[in-house]
Amino acid sequence: MTAAAPAKTEYEAVIGLEIHCQLSTNTKIFTPSSAEFGADPNTHIDPITVGMPGVLPVLNEKVLEYAVKAGLALNCQIAPYSKFDRKQYFYPDLPKNYQISQFDLPIAEHGWIGIELVDKKSGNVERKKIGITRLHMEEDAGKLVHAGSDSLAGSTYSLVDYNRAGVPLIEIVSEPDLRTGKEAAEYAQEVRRVVRYLGVGDGNMQEGSLRCDVNISIRPKGREAFGTKVEIKNMNSFSAIQKAIDYEIERQTEAIESGDEEIVQETRLWDESTQVTKSMRSKEGSSDYRYFPEPDLPPIEVSKKQLETWMSELPELPANKRSRYETELGLSAYDTRVLTDDRSIADYFERTIATGADAKTAANWVMGDIAGYLNAEKLAIGDIGLTPEGLGEMVNLITAGTISNKIGKDLLPTLLKEGGSPKAIVEEKGLVQISDPAAIEAIIDDVMAANPDELAKYRAGKKKLQGFFVGKVMKQSGGRADPKLTNQLLGKKLNG
Repeated sequence: MTAAAPAKTEYEAVIGLEIHCQLSTNTKIFTPSSAEFGADPNTHIDPITVGMPGVLPVLNEKVLEYAVKAGLALNCQIAPYSKFDRKQYFYPDLPKNYQISQFDLPIAEHGWIGIELVDKKSGNVERKKIGITRLHMEEDAGKLVHAGSDSLAGSTYSLVDYNRAGVPLIEIVSEPDLRTGKEAAEYAQEVRRVVRYLGVGDGNMQEGSLRCDVNISIRPKGREAFGTKVEIKNMNSFSAIQKAIDYEIERQTEAIESGDEEIVQETRLWDESTQVTKSMRSKEGSSDYRYFPEPDLPPIEVSKKQLETWMSELPELPANKRSRYETELGLSAYDTRVLTDDRSIADYFERTIATGADAKTAANWVMGDIAGYLNAEKLAIGDIGLTPEGLGEMVNLITAGTISNKIGKDLLPTLLKEGGSPKAIVEEKGLVQISDPAAIEAIIDDVMAANPDELAKYRAGKKKLQGFFVGKVMKQSGGRADPKLTNQLLGKKLNG
């Protein structure tokens, strides 16, 4: 009797994310220099930024406010007592040769955020709660620009721009609750949505104001102990996060099964051009940074009254909007996700339905024709001429049967560019929908008389030609004939 083959080991990934988010304050975290992005190199610097002797940092109060609000929105416990620490960070883009961060007493801990994985085809939604270990404040480092060949030295060289040094950051560290690249990408997107809704950061990954590092290990399913953790850096999009994780899961699984490659604790880079991760350096531990309390900054105490004030200023967050749109407006999980992804879109939609417009119809216009126009023209929704009230007016005209959906689409280009009242334009141009059966029947009779060959083919069994006749009636009526009534009357006339 042949022995059964041993069962193949199934592995799972254990994934955590560290998200660095630049805060949208006017000035840096400890200095009065501008924190604006895009200035000429080394123009937003001062003696504190470059670490001159005898200068002292002063905490920007707005940074503390933004960090606390982010912590509250992520369901964290806000520390009543917190402090800053020095992190020995010997890199050329930090002129002080240390970074002011937070180590053992961060401003916020023990939070969570919910993610939703929506299947567009089936409409099924998988919901999962991801724990957040901590959120802390710190200053950003500068930026190294690696240039080409130096004609004098005959070798490559690097330039340093200290504009970003001292820009305020919050670092959000998740629990290792993520299991797939798709989950990790959705988690990062949800964090960005929260940051943008709060107005504390713009979350633009292409500008580096939102950066994600991934920690990932592999273990056999059912085992509690973690495998050897690998860090992945250099991911500049959510799709890159997902691809890098999927690649690393495959790489580590193959390494374990084959035994040909040892998995070591290291930092790897995601190479977008080759779609692989590459080893960069061995991973530092916290002991390598030699933290100690920052002597030039006092501890932070957030009073109960201040905490209550900041809590009262929080907006409705995207997860709450999604839930409300589903339960109160009857929209699908997919629709709510699209509408709430950007706060300005959600605000536009809500102002539209405040006019009494049907929610599903309004959602279709916002997600369809209007979104297509914004993408094509690279505009924000606040840049278009069509106001939410104008869209609501047009939706109500369609719902009431005053105009057809087609007339609405014909009006849209003008409304998007020039704005105005849809109702006034309809009345001015005589675009009111024809809903009188007698008037539509007269047009149908004319169309049938003008197309005897098609009529004969239809009555001989080619029923698809009804669409041809509908098109002719709509054209002759200038798009004003009621489409539903036209189809009903045509069916009777053609078969008569």
